[in-house]
Amino acid sequence: MTLAETLPIPTLLAAYGDGSQTPKDLIAQVLDACDQCDSKIWIERLSREAVMTYVDALEGRDPASLPLFGVPFAIKDNIDLAGIPTTAACPEYAYVPERSSTAVQRLIDAGAIPIGKTNLDQFATGLVGVRSPYGHPENAFNPDYVPGGSSSGSAVAVARGLVSFSLGTDTAGSGRVPASLNQLVGLKPTRGLVSCTGVVPACRSLDCVTVFARTTGETAQVLEVMAAFDPADPYSRPMVTPTRLLPDPKHIRIGVPRPDQLAFFGNEEAAGLFDAAMARGKELGWEVVEIDFAPFLEAARLLYEGPWVAERLAVIESFLDSQPEAVFPVTRGIIEGGRTQTAVAAFRAEYRLRDLKRRADEAWDLVDAILTPTIGRPYTVAEVEAEPVRANSDLGYYTNFMNLLDYAAVAVPAGYLSQQGMPWGVTLFGQAFRDGFLLNLASYFCDATDWGSSIGLGNFGSIEPRIEVAVCGAHLAGLPLNHQLTSRGARLVKTTRTAPVYRMIALPPSGAIPARPGLILDREVGAAIEIEIWSMPASAFGGFVDGIASPLGIGKLHLEDGKMVSGFLCESWAVVGNDDITSLGGWKAYVKR
Repeated sequence: MTLAETLPIPTLLAAYGDGSQTPKDLIAQVLDACDQCDSKIWIERLSREAVMTYVDALEGRDPASLPLFGVPFAIKDNIDLAGIPTTAACPEYAYVPERSSTAVQRLIDAGAIPIGKTNLDQFATGLVGVRSPYGHPENAFNPDYVPGGSSSGSAVAVARGLVSFSLGTDTAGSGRVPASLNQLVGLKPTRGLVSCTGVVPACRSLDCVTVFARTTGETAQVLEVMAAFDPADPYSRPMVTPTRLLPDPKHIRIGVPRPDQLAFFGNEEAAGLFDAAMARGKELGWEVVEIDFAPFLEAARLLYEGPWVAERLAVIESFLDSQPEAVFPVTRGIIEGGRTQTAVAAFRAEYRLRDLKRRADEAWDLVDAILTPTIGRPYTVAEVEAEPVRANSDLGYYTNFMNLLDYAAVAVPAGYLSQQGMPWGVTLFGQAFRDGFLLNLASYFCDATDWGSSIGLGNFGSIEPRIEVAVCGAHLAGLPLNHQLTSRGARLVKTTRTAPVYRMIALPPSGAIPARPGLILDREVGAAIEIEIWSMPASAFGGFVDGIASPLGIGKLHLEDGKMVSGFLCESWAVVGNDDITSLGGWKAYVKR
């Protein structure tokens, strides 16, 4: 198994749980891979000794006790990590924080291992990923094209298989554009759901900490850890439970812009991919509804034409006044534009935004979520160098309005542009605090395509209950049928044992079905058998059970802690002619014998 194949969070946690992998060995492999990869991904990599201090803190801990035990991640370098310089891609601006940002600290407390600080468009101003004095990370698919920004290094680190997930930030699209350009999931959560304490602001009133991962499930797992009200952040907001029941992802109304309001900037192949995405939605049972996208687009234009440019200036005005030459020329030109704003103009823009939000929110009476391209088309580095402002504006066509209008969004892969040799994606967005619903919706879409998959959505904001199921044989982590769990969004909860009331029978292989064990209740001569508990979306449970071949079925298992859980049981007639392997204590012991 390659490093990239090892890094998905459920795979990694399962390997730690069964002892086939240790954090020390895994992180050593990660650091070796980082040594061999594009150095421009990083602004500052932690030394091996520094990384291993985080690994050592896990020594003696039960992997099942921490949701991100030993999971490596990267941090955009406008987010604080204690003891490591924060530069915001401006070396003259750098400072060394004593404390990690709230979001990073929550991840570390959950067992995650920071690997380094990643490159970005300076002061998080830009969607292109090439506005950095540290150079720019090469796009993971085609180095002729920009990696996307501002969270360029964070996206490329995940796309290159160096870390399991990474943190970015998003004001105008920085957590979604790089996802599209590097074939990732990019979550821009509801404003204030994840604390921005310890984040260098771009626009403090709009900024969000974001997540890049390969799957919707891993994205949700990370969000579950980070999302919490933080009284130290004046813009933090606690999770709000929706006032109405959210619909089943299989039966929803999806809004799409009218054809005349879509823009692909001359790329017909991208237009075809969006048509295909809409068609796939209809195949999934979605009712696709055209909406008026005009208020969204007008709100997007406010971001760089209104007082929010002045808000960027408010963050670094004194630094810009004292060291203007330290700021990237394009970045300086944009931020300096804030000097022309007036208080009168700010109020007028705020009034206009309120009007546009009222009009945009009318869409929610018609649809449950909205589907758009994430970007119209990718741009080459040469195109961006020739026309930096226009290319950046085009990349933000579908993203710039999101934080102004207070929506949540998740960008997912949706195809491949053969002429450019580049991935392409779509975004699903909805009202604030619909993050879990959107992740479920994105998971449903991805699972039905060749461009993405879900490995378990966790419980964060989920509209769907989950069922715990006990497995004892070929479905165990690392064994032949485990994919039947992971492909349905299941995740490992823990390894445990049954109550001492079961016999285990070895069932021989049959056709395509591998050898399996059968658990039979026997209170007189039974023993405790090692099992795993997996958590599965309720909607996937029926299909999973339907595929179970006789003589196995699902019943209620007694656990050693006195609880009961759904799990595999075997019909008693299967004892005849098959070996009793109860004394081995578990299927893996039998396989290894």
